[in-house]
Amino acid sequence: MIHHHGKHIYRRFRIDIGCLVLLLLLSLIFALPSFALKPIRTISGTVIKVSDGDTITVHTPEQTKLKVRLYGIDAPETEKVNSETGQVSKPGQPMGDESKTFLTSLVLDKTVNLDVLDIDKYHRLVCVVWLKTDNINLKMIKAGMAEAFVEYLNDQIYRQMFIGAEQEAKAGNLGIWSKENYVRPRDFRKRHSVSGG
Repeated sequence: MIHHHGKHIYRRFRIDIGCLVLLLLLSLIFALPSFALKPIRTISGTVIKVSDGDTITVHTPEQTKLKVRLYGIDAPETEKVNSETGQVSKPGQPMGDESKTFLTSLVLDKTVNLDVLDIDKYHRLVCVVWLKTDNINLKMIKAGMAEAFVEYLNDQIYRQMFIGAEQEAKAGNLGIWSKENYVRPRDFRKRHSVSGG
């Protein structure tokens, strides 16, 4: 009777361990996206336009023009002018033009590789932009020309890398971090959309 009871416990123990292993495997599978986002696809093309410090247009060999938002960074806003009226429709931020100029110097008319991670609500491809082995998103943060966009940094590897680069730029008083009353682009946009700007 004792022997039979022992076998029953052993069998139950084996089932519990099996369930535990299965649960661990499933949790790992579902946790993967939050640790390392795999690109949906990788695209090559030439940068034909830089709109601001975090948005570019890329022309592919297939003759497609792609609007690209740089993943995980947020650059100060540039002044927006209505093409029909010539009036300023949205004001710019301090360092907005410098940020755009810096990104232009890095990528305009150059062939880049885009790791596409997402598509945003404006139908732009959200990408990590590579110029050979240079991570352009990271370069923008390192130079103090953009901040780490923590609200959208879902990839833990990039999150760590970008926040670390931002802390270094802050410590060095570079770019946006040299401004006393620096306002996050996210807050600046909220303020000016509320006031109708």
